[in-house]
Amino acid sequence: MDIIIVGCGKVGYTLVEELSSEDHNIVLIDENPRKVQYIDEKLDVISIVGNGISHETLIEAGVETADLLIAVTGDDEKNLLCCVVAKKTGHCHTIARVRNPIYNEELGFLKKEFGLAMIINPEQTAANEISRIFQLPSAIRVDTFAKGHVELLHFKIENGSILIGLKLRSLSSTLHTNVLVCTVMRGEEVIIPNGDFEFREHDVVSIAAQRHDAINFFQKIGIMKTKVGNAILAGGGKISYYLAKALIQSGIRVTIIDIDRNRCDVLSSMLPEATIICGDATDQDLLSQEGLENAQGFAALTGLDEENILLSLHAGKVSQAKTVTKINRITFTSVINELDLGSIIYPRVITADYISKYVRSMDNSKDSNVETLYKLANGKAEALEFIINGESAITGTPLQNLRFRKNTLICCIYRGGRVILPSGQDIIKKGDSVLVVIYGYSISDILETLED
Repeated sequence: MDIIIVGCGKVGYTLVEELSSEDHNIVLIDENPRKVQYIDEKLDVISIVGNGISHETLIEAGVETADLLIAVTGDDEKNLLCCVVAKKTGHCHTIARVRNPIYNEELGFLKKEFGLAMIINPEQTAANEISRIFQLPSAIRVDTFAKGHVELLHFKIENGSILIGLKLRSLSSTLHTNVLVCTVMRGEEVIIPNGDFEFREHDVVSIAAQRHDAINFFQKIGIMKTKVGNAILAGGGKISYYLAKALIQSGIRVTIIDIDRNRCDVLSSMLPEATIICGDATDQDLLSQEGLENAQGFAALTGLDEENILLSLHAGKVSQAKTVTKINRITFTSVINELDLGSIIYPRVITADYISKYVRSMDNSKDSNVETLYKLANGKAEALEFIINGESAITGTPLQNLRFRKNTLICCIYRGGRVILPSGQDIIKKGDSVLVVIYGYSISDILETLED
């Protein structure tokens, strides 16, 4: 697929990296020569120094024959205009990043009037993910499928857990819970486990389940925590605004700390139900004064990754709060994962995942289409939800009789309001929503999970 990406910030770079690895032809446009040169040295893409709004620049990038244009500059209006010019010049699909809260209630109108395939708001998306974590703090990450009826929940096995040494085949009979283990991350290794798999301390496990079954499971393994009742947000940026709004709507008390007086005034007017504190979030005395020791939730959302890491480490030391750490720039993933930072949020990666899902959906066959996509295990594995549109080689046959590719797991089937955690005897039918976890390859159609 021929794809043009306008903007080479953190999100743009992540998109170029991810989509070029899937064998798409990428042309990058950015006005900053140094950023373009950096991309040229790192990745195998065509790079152009220029303005993405310019008709001439877009022609040079091949917009007349491109399949998709993605505008992710730091300017919402520029992104929208770039998409308009691209639509007028060629026939490509267009995606714009729009982050300003003033547009948040108008996204449907903008999408329709500008003819956009998608509008993506990284801060809103990240806030939604953090909100889900605060709703079920036993998990370090919560991914949703089948319009919220099924969740993929990730948790870490800590010292003393009853899971340590337990074989997967004995999980159901030992705990009497209705969950399906999908993946395990052990250090840098990704495992789609079989019945002989044995859990170890520090494993990061993902399970597919309905919410009530997940709660039952977490209770039985001794890590069940109740929904967060109050939360402190360090930093008053866009994520904090969207997150505070969501938390307040769900009955959670919110305190936001930001050092910028003007920003605090804006937040006070936009979020009258929240407590807004103008001060330095790295001031330990201020954090203590605002009740960090008794906080049930803490999110480090400042503009500095290093600051967020230190804040979460401090919060974990002085309180029992569920901690969430925003990381935007730092790429030392293996080191970050060794730190006790609670849940880690990467807005640029979340954005890239959403756009990758759309790109995959453009490749859909008539048999199935990608409804949802999440990258797992630092991008090494994927969880995809497919809607089954018709009869094919994967329908009507018991799963145990199908020859799936290595490192493939059918995790869940959602059919007519019923959630099925499948056994070998279950079959996939037309109209089903099917959750698949794969490792070591990527797909755009569920038929690609079958061996040739």
